[in-house]
Amino acid sequence: MNYIDNNFAWLMNTIKNSNEEEVFDHIRKKYDALSINIKNAIEKFLRDFAYWGKLDYKNNIYEEIKNKAISLYEHRNDYINLYNNLGDYRSKKILFAILYNWYDYDFKYLESVMDKTYAHYFDLDILNCHDEVFVDIGAYTGDSILDFINSYGENSYKKIYAYEMSNDNYQKLLKNTKEYINIDCRKVGVSDKSEVLFLNKGVDNSADNLDTQGNIEVMTTTIDNDIEEKISLIKMDIEGYEEKAIKGCINHIKKDSPKLLISVYHNHEDLWKIPKMLKEINSNYKFYLRYYGGSIFPTEIVLFAIPK
Repeated sequence: MNYIDNNFAWLMNTIKNSNEEEVFDHIRKKYDALSINIKNAIEKFLRDFAYWGKLDYKNNIYEEIKNKAISLYEHRNDYINLYNNLGDYRSKKILFAILYNWYDYDFKYLESVMDKTYAHYFDLDILNCHDEVFVDIGAYTGDSILDFINSYGENSYKKIYAYEMSNDNYQKLLKNTKEYINIDCRKVGVSDKSEVLFLNKGVDNSADNLDTQGNIEVMTTTIDNDIEEKISLIKMDIEGYEEKAIKGCINHIKKDSPKLLISVYHNHEDLWKIPKMLKEINSNYKFYLRYYGGSIFPTEIVLFAIPK
């Protein structure tokens, strides 16, 4: 085995030979040993982006660490299956770096897998794009659409569907994409069914998300109901609603086998759960990971599902 295989096998065996409480205790002790400045920065981040659980060492609150321990211990075999199904060693190294950061608060390995080569989502080594029908779910202000066009050219798509539910973001999306043809911007949320939900405002506009209660109503739809033509590419970053959005485009995933670019970092489950879910929907996918986040807390993890 090479060093990446050895590192991953060591971590999985270490967890296997522990119980859940021992995994939790190990992570907690590693966290307590961090500098005050790093702990304060992590805890502020978790307060601002409340996806992963609470963490407050001064008040002995370790919910986020408990969630990591549960994920590592209960889903060790799921992580092993994901590792074995990843298409290159860069992806395998990224998976180890993320899980090792969870387990040991190691920052150096995480920093070593940060991607600065290509635009976010558009890795030219694994994603070829030509004549695409591109569905951008969570289009924000059009940044990913512009990166796509800059990466592959204006002739790389037939049609782009851009979904954005926040009015502020939607207006910027319209402005930023107005000079390009065949971009259909739709001010609606994407989920597993059509219904009225509510917009939960995040700490910034990029973190706006859906909720079952609130003051700003948002109509949701499913991709299966909203788009009839064949889809070749889907990008998805919707602050934890990715699983539901996938359920809402099952028919397209089954029939069209589109290339999928999905954020898998808004909780401690999506990293293993979403590829497993996609494999059950359509077995004709090879998986890759790319990491566009920072060196302290792992975010901006993208799962690439590429048809074989």
